Amino acid sequence: MNLKEMLNVADRIVFEKTGQHLDDLQAAVLRGTLQRETYKQIAKDFDCSESRIREIGSELWQILSEELGEDVNKKNFRSAMERFQVSIVSHFAQDCVQISCVNYCGEARHPPNIPNSHPPNQETANIKQPQTSHQDLSEMPELGDFFDRTPELNTLTTWILQQHSRLITLTGISGIGKTTLAVQLVQQIKDEFEYAVWYTLDEFPTLDKFKSNLIQLFSHAEKQDLSPTNPKRLPLIKYLQNHRCLIVLDDVHNLFCSGELAGKYKPESEGYRTLFKQIEKLSHQSCLMLIGWEQPREVTQVKNQNTSIRTLQLKGVEIAAAREILRDYGLEESDNSETLIHRYQGNPLWLKSVANLIQDLGGGVTELLPNDTILLPEDLKDVLQQQFDRLSELEKQVISLLAKESQPINRTKLLENDIIPASDLLNALQSLSRRCLIEQQANFYTISPVLRQYAIARAV
Repeated sequence: MNLKEMLNVADRIVFEKTGQHLDDLQAAVLRGTLQRETYKQIAKDFDCSESRIREIGSELWQILSEELGEDVNKKNFRSAMERFQVSIVSHFAQDCVQISCVNYCGEARHPPNIPNSHPPNQETANIKQPQTSHQDLSEMPELGDFFDRTPELNTLTTWILQQHSRLITLTGISGIGKTTLAVQLVQQIKDEFEYAVWYTLDEFPTLDKFKSNLIQLFSHAEKQDLSPTNPKRLPLIKYLQNHRCLIVLDDVHNLFCSGELAGKYKPESEGYRTLFKQIEKLSHQSCLMLIGWEQPREVTQVKNQNTSIRTLQLKGVEIAAAREILRDYGLEESDNSETLIHRYQGNPLWLKSVANLIQDLGGGVTELLPNDTILLPEDLKDVLQQQFDRLSELEKQVISLLAKESQPINRTKLLENDIIPASDLLNALQSLSRRCLIEQQANFYTISPVLRQYAIARAV
């Protein structure tokens, strides 16, 4: 379902429960949720308090939970609505050909009560279904603004389709465009696989829940009994060996602890360690892609010819693509636009944030960003805070040391500090590198101007 269809279905559910259709504010909360906006952003767009938005959201989640028979919240609203549609479609079409095929991405036959419904005609019924018909991409975001990432797309495509890499991690700092790149990739290659699925890991904190969801998809497609005691069920790795699958796990950093060095699993997520090792070590024909701010500790950059595991750290977009972003804010003709792009390292989210602020203030780049000035709009601070809040105290100390230096600093000089022991400092540098928060060239380390400014502001 697209956004409009989801809102229509939600409106019908709320009307059946309360006798009233969604009002403008309720619709705004659901629309903002589907577009992955925070309550704070929704409140700003609708010019009301964040507490009021939270209150309305809470009421809506309670109504939807009661009507759908599951716990519905801001994080799983989209997937809950998709499951609701699929359950109705499955019931409606249980006698149709290939009803065991789960395809959330293509155009499906809709029962009379589902928006955009239409009865199947003979011509449609006679169309041969493609072999690749098992796709659960209901949690995959819609492709928004996509800026040229041809080299990265080619690299990932080669790794997956030609080199048959089993485990790929796509990392990068917040806002750099990891998820957008992955969505574009999946849209291009999904039909090369028997199964293509996309899950966001904040909804699957435990391995058992994740495995159960995946095996249900396999079992459904194979017309097996879905009861937990069904002896025909196979271990997940067996399905990955028997079928060519593409599995994308977004927000993989949610598996790891905050306040610790990068990649330390939460107790309830520890089982994923074994799964990732199985994916890498055992022979199979599938690919697992992990997207997030940090990667598992057991996943490292491969320096030899072993192609079963790969890591791509995403950098900022090229100058031409960045200028497209600024063009939307009337800044493309600025004589300092290239300086602005370099200062914010071609990070799409950072550029949009500062360009929006400049546009709102009615100024120009030269006026508002003289010399080496770094502007930190409030929404950009919120994004950076989410990543900084995950840091250990040791990492925060190292960030403070680097923030005091305007030029890259030699590792030997860093080790001479009288605050952090050498062993701890090296561990922290490794962890910060895995979080994509520091830059390293040979033995020199630095942080970006934006992160330096933010770290200084936090200290003050």
